[in-house]
Amino acid sequence: MRLDRLLAQEKISRKAMKQALLKKEILVDDSPARSLAQNVDTGLQKLVFQGRQIQGYEHIYLMLHKPNGVVTASKDKKLPTVMNLLPPDIQSDQLYAVGRLDRDTTGLLLLTDNGPLGFQLLHPQYHVDKTYQVEVNGLLTPDHIQKFTDGIVFLDGTVCKPAKLEILFSSPSVSRASITISEGKFHQVKKMFLSVGVKVTALKRVQFGDFTLNSELSEGQYRPLNLEELEMIKKHLEKSG
Repeated sequence: MRLDRLLAQEKISRKAMKQALLKKEILVDDSPARSLAQNVDTGLQKLVFQGRQIQGYEHIYLMLHKPNGVVTASKDKKLPTVMNLLPPDIQSDQLYAVGRLDRDTTGLLLLTDNGPLGFQLLHPQYHVDKTYQVEVNGLLTPDHIQKFTDGIVFLDGTVCKPAKLEILFSSPSVSRASITISEGKFHQVKKMFLSVGVKVTALKRVQFGDFTLNSELSEGQYRPLNLEELEMIKKHLEKSG
């Protein structure tokens, strides 16, 4: 949650916030707050305003292994959503997925009710890498690796940033690879492979930034982030604002 919004919930005026900020009387984990726009979570950080600790609001952070056939949305009139995979006591209008996966794409999704964090993780300036396991219906060669490194160009002229392609298995009828990208254009991975003459037949996201899909998490299952992952969340909070 933005620092100013959290302090407003404590009935602190905007004027008092600005004055305290200038006087370094707002502390986040014992360091002066940088901005009223920075993202804070009192469940993970200690927030002190003019000597008084603010309890505020503790956010939710979940890892979900999205299955095939489920849409990344809060609600859908026809199809099951990722929110339908959660028990009713966790479901909330404030909870949403950080980024999206296509209906037929499986793998790692982060769910949170911390809106600013999601915006930060998705904003191009932070260059968050995303790694996918992919299967295609044709041959992949070292020439394709170079094309991905140089930056794939779509048929409409759209230029992609350089990507890392690692071929795991290759044959004329089916190939498997790992691909890492740092942007999130619409259907990007599928379009990248179409641009080199093969079609994606299976796609699974296994890494999003610092977060790696838990191998013990079956499709459709979720879990709260562990202590190590929450430390990663804290690092992102520290960079916000």
